[in-house]
Amino acid sequence: MAFKFLKKLSQDFSELLNDKEEYNVIIEVDQEENKKNFTAHSAILRYRSSYFNKELANIVSKDDDNNKIIAKPNISAQIFEIILKYIYGGIIDTENMDTRTMHDLMIVADELEFEELSQKLENHLLESKASWLRTHLIFVCQSIFKHNKFKNLEKFCNDVIVKHPSIIFESAEFTSLHESALVSILKQDDLRMKESEIWDYVIKWGTAQNFTLPEKLEEWSDENFITLKTTLQQCLPLVRYFHISNSDVMDKIKPYEKILDKQIWNDLKQHLVMPDRPIKFIILPPRVISTIINEEHTAMILSWVDNQPYELQLILRGSKDGFDPRIFWDICNGRANTIVVTKVKGTDEIIGGFNPLAWDETKSGFMKTNKSFIFSFKDGNIQNSILSRVKDEYCALFYPTDKYRYGPIFGSSEFMMQSYVSDFTKDSWRLGSTFNNYEKPIRTTNDYLSIIDYEVSRRIRIGSKQEINLTDSKGEERGKRKEKEGEEKGKNIFVLSILSTLPRIIVTMAYIEEEMCNQRGRPTNNKNEDAEPDP
Repeated sequence: MAFKFLKKLSQDFSELLNDKEEYNVIIEVDQEENKKNFTAHSAILRYRSSYFNKELANIVSKDDDNNKIIAKPNISAQIFEIILKYIYGGIIDTENMDTRTMHDLMIVADELEFEELSQKLENHLLESKASWLRTHLIFVCQSIFKHNKFKNLEKFCNDVIVKHPSIIFESAEFTSLHESALVSILKQDDLRMKESEIWDYVIKWGTAQNFTLPEKLEEWSDENFITLKTTLQQCLPLVRYFHISNSDVMDKIKPYEKILDKQIWNDLKQHLVMPDRPIKFIILPPRVISTIINEEHTAMILSWVDNQPYELQLILRGSKDGFDPRIFWDICNGRANTIVVTKVKGTDEIIGGFNPLAWDETKSGFMKTNKSFIFSFKDGNIQNSILSRVKDEYCALFYPTDKYRYGPIFGSSEFMMQSYVSDFTKDSWRLGSTFNNYEKPIRTTNDYLSIIDYEVSRRIRIGSKQEINLTDSKGEERGKRKEKEGEEKGKNIFVLSILSTLPRIIVTMAYIEEEMCNQRGRPTNNKNEDAEPDP
């Protein structure tokens, strides 16, 4: 049996840090009035840090007492003191640490090659400080992309930007964005911007990096164009030129044709005149708003709503945001005029529904509306579509009590999503075909179905600004919720063990019927009858 006294060991080494007699390394950090010297022991630095091991091996500078000197003027004294305590004691206390300090500590930990610490802090920021990350998105992008180490944070930033590109592109700080950050954004296939607008911003960023360029384009020399081409050499190949309208090609691209490779411009000119003729340049695919429905599906679904000039704004994609039912409620809570679409596994079938009301995670029971509908596209074909409008407005939608297992439920499960394993793609269910809340069933079979992906989009007026919520605290709520999740699931283990022996369809219907039994045929007490106005 091994007795471990790690706590006492950590305390003893932490006290060693305060030893002012046996040290042999002096580390100078920060600058000017904030400059500060820390003392340390080379043996501990070498074995605790691969970075300091290399530094000490190559060091030449020593003071009069033969102490080795390491200068790190780019690191603040506050951050390095925390790092030094971590080196000696192996402890980082984030309880009373502000988020900016935590972020800076992560950056320094990465620079000093404390991989375990930097990864821990990155994950902590994502799980508990998502609101701060969104609020300071440009600052975060600037710091992480130039290091090219924090892949999870990079993904977080890109996921926010593709949904709300104006946060970055319309910011006064856009032109100061690090090149690697802009390149990463341009690579995103689901960036919600017109390609001609993306081109405008690429030019804006490139010219801002070269303040000597003339303001008027007609005054540019060939050398000026070469300068801009060199600046944008990583960005230009990422523009989807062949998905820009002909008029925009002539009005926006042609004035800068000298910064394009000759082959690209020649192919573009040919494409304008003879779009069906093959070209040599590799055509990048269009930026995809939905991976499930195409423009024809979108137009048909929107026409079923009211045939007004609207478009869809993607707010959730399972393959990017996750398939846990709780994520649906976290992201969609408060969102009105939404369209849910799912791709059925093993087929090209698409099924979905439109909810004019706001999804509300605080409510449960039937919701009243006469504007909802459910639909399907057999084999993904718009010619094989089924539209089923609500019949019983008092039973149009059902918001479940258990939002850890159930996502959207239309009617009495005429269209629904559920999972007993916190993943919609790893479960299967049947749609209710014997209820009369909607005009007709949207499937021609009563087989179990599974999905491979789903999306939720919000209907917005064409040209309207996208809704941006930089203070969204759902990330923090999910982090706190995880602490309670084990207890919550534990309460239901016995029940689940019994229910798992029954067919899933019985379980689902029993749950829904239990909550519905006192509400069927009469108005709901939840006053959620009117949709939120479109933006």
